Amino acid sequence: MTVVPVRSADLDAAEVSWFAALCSDDYRWLGVPDGSLRSSWEHCSAIVTTAEELGFRNILCPSSYQVGQDTLTFVAACAPITSRINLLAAIRCGELHPLMLARTVATLDHMLKGRLTLNVISSDFPGESAPSAERYQRSREVVEILRACWERDEVEYRGRFYDLARVPADPAKPYQQNGGPLLYFGGYSPEALALCAEHCDVYLMWPEPKEAIAGRMRAVATLAAERGRVLDYGLRVHMIVRDTEAEAKDYAEELVSRLDDDHGRMIRERAHDAGSLGVAHQARIRERADRFGYVEPHLWTGIGRARSGCGAALVGSVDQVMSEIEEYRRMGIRAFIFSGYPHLDEARHFGSKVLPNLRTCSLPHEYGRVPATTPATPLGAGERR
Repeated sequence: MTVVPVRSADLDAAEVSWFAALCSDDYRWLGVPDGSLRSSWEHCSAIVTTAEELGFRNILCPSSYQVGQDTLTFVAACAPITSRINLLAAIRCGELHPLMLARTVATLDHMLKGRLTLNVISSDFPGESAPSAERYQRSREVVEILRACWERDEVEYRGRFYDLARVPADPAKPYQQNGGPLLYFGGYSPEALALCAEHCDVYLMWPEPKEAIAGRMRAVATLAAERGRVLDYGLRVHMIVRDTEAEAKDYAEELVSRLDDDHGRMIRERAHDAGSLGVAHQARIRERADRFGYVEPHLWTGIGRARSGCGAALVGSVDQVMSEIEEYRRMGIRAFIFSGYPHLDEARHFGSKVLPNLRTCSLPHEYGRVPATTPATPLGAGERR
């Protein structure tokens, strides 16, 4: 019995994803820069192609103003070098005019033949410090305009940030049908939960004790039910899996063995989401952890000492990690986004030891979004007007 009703209630599988370290976020020892792990095209694209070879079904491509790869440019470049894996592109709402963003999304979705998914984010732009309510109102308007482009022939919109008068939607029609690319969303403020409940498909959470995760699921599900909707839920968490628990815990200790805490604080504070409510929750679970950094028997908070955002890892043997994943799945989690340091090495560890034992799926296919043949869109097989 799931914690809350979930859209994919009868799905006996989960979308298991990896993470592309586009934003200066790959280390052999946390907090120790390694030139061979810089966020270059060569390194980041190798993570994507390796994840596809291993059988991961999606890969998160984050967005940040740090040295590395621009998200949408990177996703476009991955289209011709991949054929099966979905790409979960983070879109920071407001960076592009929403109609131009919708056109970009349509282009990418056709290039990928329906393998595009979108992670809606609302953090500040570089140099900006906007109130939460303002950022989420901007995101709401962007999402509503995207959906209008996907569902109507013409877009007319009146909002606080955007005022559009009868704009044709043809340039913004994506490859995916029945609602367009899936929208994944993470956020903790009341404005964030309301936006997710009304418009998004998958509510993403960062790692916390299971009782806290269950509470977040209930809060979002209640808001969604008020709007006549049922969502799916996802978990973004790091991964350290080895043949034995002792080996996994030893590696966790090795990972932070060269970390200077002042440097780790600098890494956390330079991120755009450093002041967000979600980051504050991650800091609080570190404070609740035992002297070894564990807040649950297999949930280790040490990664958050040198990383803003998702700051904890599942640590254990193959059987222990599989049991944790199954417990989350029973709670109602249908999308997992895993990562590890270094990302290529840990993708191979998880991809060879755990992934072959899991039933996986692509949520856009499960939702009926991806057509079997080229759709009748202006960029596809439709009439050119």
